[in-house]
Amino acid sequence: MRAPLPSFARASACIAAIALASCGSSTEAPPLGDGGITPTPSTPPTSDAASPDAPSPPPSPGPRWETRRALDEPRQETAVVTLDGKVYVLGGFDGAGAVTARVDVYETHTDTWSRATDLPERLHHMNAAVVGGTIFVVGALRDAAFVETGVVLAYDPAARTWTRRAPMPAGTERGAAVVGAIGAKVYVAGGFRAGAAVATFSAYDTTTDTWEALADVPAARDHGVGAALGGKLYVIGGRSGSLSAHVTRVDVYDPVARTWSLARPMPTSRAGMAAAVVRDRIVVAGGEGHTNDSGVFDATEAYDPHTDTWTTLPPMRSPKHGTGAGSVDGTFLVPGGAPVRAFGAVATVEALVGL
Repeated sequence: MRAPLPSFARASACIAAIALASCGSSTEAPPLGDGGITPTPSTPPTSDAASPDAPSPPPSPGPRWETRRALDEPRQETAVVTLDGKVYVLGGFDGAGAVTARVDVYETHTDTWSRATDLPERLHHMNAAVVGGTIFVVGALRDAAFVETGVVLAYDPAARTWTRRAPMPAGTERGAAVVGAIGAKVYVAGGFRAGAAVATFSAYDTTTDTWEALADVPAARDHGVGAALGGKLYVIGGRSGSLSAHVTRVDVYDPVARTWSLARPMPTSRAGMAAAVVRDRIVVAGGEGHTNDSGVFDATEAYDPHTDTWTTLPPMRSPKHGTGAGSVDGTFLVPGGAPVRAFGAVATVEALVGL
């Protein structure tokens, strides 16, 4: 007869655990003591993955909005870009409706804001993109009169300096355009000039510091959004004329074929949205031109160019327009904006995670 276990505690622990797995690695259950009970053979232990009694992993919470640290001051009609895992917020209007040259930088992993070097001049509705570790501003609007400017600026984050580059050719100056970088070129589609939406389409070569005129966007509009993905430029939504004259259309430019084509329309017609590429999809959130009291949308939708389909995502906690979005490690960040039509800047920052 085997000697009993030195402690009843071991036997009790084994009994409590027997429903989940065998106690120890032996194919024979250990003796429960010397009370005359003969141990019976047990089945070999199985892994948790194969056991019907093993606990299931918690379900994924799915995409959800979270509140992040607010901007140091309210901002709207900014340019927002992502560089080296950080989100930059450039210019725009402050809470008092004044145009600012301020540039703020958000670190996603520490939820902190810092200052970068201010823009050389006060600008809003900037067309901005990143190429090769440099931030480029290629056209914008000035002053409260929304006067277009063809200014081109390049920011070196290591040197913390702005450099002026060749301006947009005369007659093509504009702000509130759709921008995307493909290779060394920044493509600028549509926009706002002389008080109206335009169909002007051009490309800025960051290597040669030169501009090229391209075939017009098929439908003139400003305050659209878009992105470069898979070597193509996507121009999404926007408006022509009044705040309510927005569209659902999505135009796609192929720089190799130098042609435009149509993609599946966006489910929610709107303008003045925020957009960024997250895990090979273009996420679009918020916007202006709603018929509700605020005039602002909370809709969030994602476009997959591989399947030419749109997916509905959780709506924004705070509907907003007049801002952009950054994308870092699957987090879609929307800084500032306005929760009502036209002016009304806020400092609120929200992030869509779990994408």
